[in-house]
Amino acid sequence: MTSTLQPATTTEAVKRSGRWLALSVLVLAVLLVAVDATVLGLATPYISEDLKPSGTQLLWIGDVYSFVIAGLLVSMGSLGDRIGRKRILLVGATAFGAISVLNAYATTPELMILARALLGVAGATLMPATLALIRNLFHDPRERSLAVGIWGATASAGTAVGPIVGGFLLEHFWWGSVFLINLPVMVVLVLVGMKLLPESRNPSPGPWDVISVALSLVGMVGIVYAVKEAATHGFTWATLAVGLLGAAALYGFVRRQFTLPTPLLDMRLFRHRGFSGAVLADLLTILGLSGLVFFLSQFLQLVQGRGPFEAGLAELPAAIGAVVAGLIAGRAARRFSVRVVVSGGLAAIGLALAVLTVIDRSTGYPLLGAALLVVGVGAGFSFTVTSDVILSSVPKEQAGAASAVSETAYELGAALGIAVLGSIVTGVYRDFTGPAGTPAEAHESLGGAVEAAAGLPTHTSEALLDAARHSFVDGLALASGVGAAVLLTAAAAAWFLLRGQRLGSAA
Repeated sequence: MTSTLQPATTTEAVKRSGRWLALSVLVLAVLLVAVDATVLGLATPYISEDLKPSGTQLLWIGDVYSFVIAGLLVSMGSLGDRIGRKRILLVGATAFGAISVLNAYATTPELMILARALLGVAGATLMPATLALIRNLFHDPRERSLAVGIWGATASAGTAVGPIVGGFLLEHFWWGSVFLINLPVMVVLVLVGMKLLPESRNPSPGPWDVISVALSLVGMVGIVYAVKEAATHGFTWATLAVGLLGAAALYGFVRRQFTLPTPLLDMRLFRHRGFSGAVLADLLTILGLSGLVFFLSQFLQLVQGRGPFEAGLAELPAAIGAVVAGLIAGRAARRFSVRVVVSGGLAAIGLALAVLTVIDRSTGYPLLGAALLVVGVGAGFSFTVTSDVILSSVPKEQAGAASAVSETAYELGAALGIAVLGSIVTGVYRDFTGPAGTPAEAHESLGGAVEAAAGLPTHTSEALLDAARHSFVDGLALASGVGAAVLLTAAAAAWFLLRGQRLGSAA
């Protein structure tokens, strides 16, 4: 039987060097998720060409992972608090690697969507467990800030490693190879994690309430699905019904948590203004960013004609900025203040997105690279500090549930961002006027237009591609403007909600 470590004994059980070695295993899990998220964008044109998904199916491939993971994160974080965070991390990593193989060998859009959904189930176990274990491994607030910074920097490094490695693989192998790179990382994580990670859990967890799990899943998936469908096809009675069902399930979830002696999620956490402000900042930030990130790889490849490896390198400044900012974010927040660092970071991202509203097909890389660098720096500062605030706001016994709330905001923001901003891009794109003889599939996605143009006469092909690319860039510019407005709103909200919030000083 796995031993239960009380929070007070975790530091004693793991020596100083052991804590940092254990952190190296945790950041492998973060790397696993970050690499998977970024390679999908690069592989999208190839998936479009091979599986021939419709525009709606392509959006589902992009966001069904976030739908499922958003619905299960709180449940899995709470489960880790109960059965052991190390155990759920290792089981989830094993499943994540195995399901990556199913993604790699998907043969139809429907199978690809199913594989991404199953990957979301496995992914829901990873991120809350890593943050919760950091909360229980590092008791000194300054050490914990550095550990969270390294955790966040690794996620950013994964966004750099993913496109570069993925781009190399796409230029030499078939698109499924980008998912198989998860396997060696998973193997190292599981084998080393079994040796180095200490087990920790809530010493008095209470039962895992299955009804709450079901309400959380139905509620989150229902709400996100309704937003996606409304943004794509407009409001219908069916969409409204699904949205109301999701809202009713979430209301029932919240009510039930107040009545349970040991709730799946302690709703009293949200009474802490710093906790609520940090969660809201994370949600709005990812909402404003995710749609842009999803379509930027397509812009670099299908509009500007870069190869996948070159497109991966082009996105590198964002990751470099995030890594550097993440490592110094804790020190900056202590010197200035939490709200200055978070609000400043969010405002910087918003201004960078505003700059991207002027891009066109011929926009040079210096402008794109500079904007991506500013986005990375802003994200590195804001996400690292908000993660630290969330972990510092709760007792160690509830670290898994609190981490899950943080990650739920992240994944919900990603799903809503791809749904809303992605639908803006798709909606503007579909309205382009092509030359006579333009196939219907050319209006589904830019990848579809590129494929359709290959079978047309040269003059018609050039006219079709010119109209499609112009319309795609118009949609991307509009989505960037909406994203900028969301980020500047988030900066203003963080300024007020994080007033007086401070990171802990050295214990």
